[in-house]
Amino acid sequence: MSDHQRKGAAALAKAVLGLSAAALLAIFALLVRYTQDSPDERDAEAAFVQQAELISASSAQSRLLSTPTPLPETILAAAEALQQVMINVYARVEPSVVNIEVVTRTRSDEFDGSGSGFVWDTEGHIVTNAHVVYDAREIVVTFRDGYQTVAQVVGIDDFSDLAVIKVKTDAKRLVPVELGDSSNLQVGQSVIAIGNPFGLVSSMTTGIISATGRTLNSARMLSPRTRTPFQNPAIIQVDAQINPGNSGGPLLDINGKVIGVNTAIRSETGRFQGIGFAVPVNTVKRVVPQLIARGRAEYTWLGIESISPQIGDYGSLTVAALAEQFNLPVDYGVIVARVVPGSPADVAGLRGGTRRVVVRGVPIQLGGDIIVAIDGTPIRTFEEMIAYLVTNTTPGDVITVTIYRGTRRMDVQVTLEARPSE
Repeated sequence: MSDHQRKGAAALAKAVLGLSAAALLAIFALLVRYTQDSPDERDAEAAFVQQAELISASSAQSRLLSTPTPLPETILAAAEALQQVMINVYARVEPSVVNIEVVTRTRSDEFDGSGSGFVWDTEGHIVTNAHVVYDAREIVVTFRDGYQTVAQVVGIDDFSDLAVIKVKTDAKRLVPVELGDSSNLQVGQSVIAIGNPFGLVSSMTTGIISATGRTLNSARMLSPRTRTPFQNPAIIQVDAQINPGNSGGPLLDINGKVIGVNTAIRSETGRFQGIGFAVPVNTVKRVVPQLIARGRAEYTWLGIESISPQIGDYGSLTVAALAEQFNLPVDYGVIVARVVPGSPADVAGLRGGTRRVVVRGVPIQLGGDIIVAIDGTPIRTFEEMIAYLVTNTTPGDVITVTIYRGTRRMDVQVTLEARPSE
């Protein structure tokens, strides 16, 4: 091999190391030309070496230009600060999170269910989901240090899918969580889910709030045969990964405060598919003390039926959707289709629908009162009304219900009662 050939080969070796496809194609074409006979071999070799060196230099320059530069220190510092926030939240809350394993009353062999929970107080109360401990014959709680102890059910609430169990252990092992406020949660807000699905160490996932104000028929999660019309309102929807073993664990904000209890996943396979749910902490604040005090929770009841909120896949039958077509006085609120006889609404004089109309093939009752506010808080949908009653009222409370009766706006005083079981 001549000196020119050796130099050309070295230049080609450098060029091949480049990432440019165009450079590789050019080298290939050059090799084809180089192997062809030439009347002047020396000139051909010189031209080959020159072109190979140009390709090598071009490839090196391309690699240099494509190499990203380090990010500015300000951006790296912000990313590091967020990372430290997550690390700090986990370190503070992880001691409060426990693993829960159960044997149900229908079995007598090994553990056949598991979930998570978190320490409520130093008296040994632990909050979890009702469906985690429902129908449990034996419950074993595992703490972060591996310590295990049996627990007893204190109370279960079907409607909120919340339960309280209690353990007897050293108070030093009981690290209560810090409760936040779920009244002003925003879509897009960062959230952190912590659970202990395997009884080893707690795991953490992160995400955002993807929706608020969802409803969930928690009672039917416990028994598919349940036909109760009541649903758990104001549910938080998140995209943080929540698997079955994480049920009952806390949902946290970036301050490490509990804003919800992870309660379910929307999945046909039992695995996470991008949508998780959590019971808001303001519901937890009202239900858990009742479960501790008397083993059950009471909810208030207004006693009205509204129009169907959904028609198949065609959208919602809200006041806003019907206002223009039926010349309603407002474009938000809850239409009272029927008042249950003997209910608080009936006693207070609220009125149901007076005429039957058909919308998109579905019959509904119009002409009744339209509820637009409770105690001065605007009510836009039936779900908002239920959420307000659940989180802000107790049986025996007197509330002010603002309604439209025809075009007349008026206030009605309603004395709330405990919700009936069915």
